[in-house]
Amino acid sequence: MQIDVIRGETREAGGRKANNRLRKSGLVPAIVYGHGQPPQTLALSEHELMLALQTKTHVIKVALGDTQEAYLLKEVQYDHLQIRPVHVDLMRVDVTETVRVSVPVELKGEAIGTKEGGVVVPVITDIEVECSVLQIPESLRLVITDLNIGDALHVRDLTLPPGVKVLHEPDELIVTVKTKRGTETAEEGEAPAEGGSEPEVIGRGKPQDEESGE
Repeated sequence: MQIDVIRGETREAGGRKANNRLRKSGLVPAIVYGHGQPPQTLALSEHELMLALQTKTHVIKVALGDTQEAYLLKEVQYDHLQIRPVHVDLMRVDVTETVRVSVPVELKGEAIGTKEGGVVVPVITDIEVECSVLQIPESLRLVITDLNIGDALHVRDLTLPPGVKVLHEPDELIVTVKTKRGTETAEEGEAPAEGGSEPEVIGRGKPQDEESGE
């Protein structure tokens, strides 16, 4: 597993104005915590961080002068367009320790059922796994080519890399193929969630201005 190295520098904890100055200079405010040590505030190269995020990495190395240390990307907060990172939460890790992270499910191929009017309906888009830091997969691929209308794939159908354990029940549904009428009926019959709130997306937070989240 190749780990991207991002240049960083230490910084004093600051508020909105200080953080905005950092961002205008091409840096992203970050905070490091974990392993029983006090939190540490850093500033990371925005350009290098964005390149690393494009690879869907979960672990980065931060270069501070002549030293490099690996961190787990715990949460990345983006701007209102969900394009530029504006704050990063990093967790101290030992590259040999076991961690729990969510990785995306990547559906591969075109389901046979779509040629007969069916629609692919993803039920789970991210899977929580447990593995060592160096074994975190970028994604878990699931081939849907043979799915016809009414067929489905479950957690038990995933092919896992060595050393990766899924923290879901084997019978949990990941994807199915339904008729268009079936999907429309399901949407019409869905009861609205209490308060009308949307589900939280782990790892892609909203920008904040306080130092705890900035």
